[in-house]
Amino acid sequence: MAMQNDVKAAALSTTGTLYGGRARIRGIFVIPGASAGSLVIKDGGSSGTTLFTIATVAGGQPFNVIIPDQGVLASTSVYAAISNVTGSVFYA
Repeated sequence: MAMQNDVKAAALSTTGTLYGGRARIRGIFVIPGASAGSLVIKDGGSSGTTLFTIATVAGGQPFNVIIPDQGVLASTSVYAAISNVTGSVFYA
């Protein structure tokens, strides 16, 4: 059986570091804003490696992004650059 980890959550409301250490992103809850937007998750700060990008439509419905298996690894820190999006990132 695989080892289980405690999952934590960080609110997405402004661009910045969500967690300052190694973490595996397990899922995201996204609430689109009134205009089209995006959520960019990076490893290592604003100039770090982009792990993935989620684009949203104007006035869209909230949605979940479930990341399978062990999640996406951010080896140094989890950074989110957001535009017209709020929500939560779940990581372990």
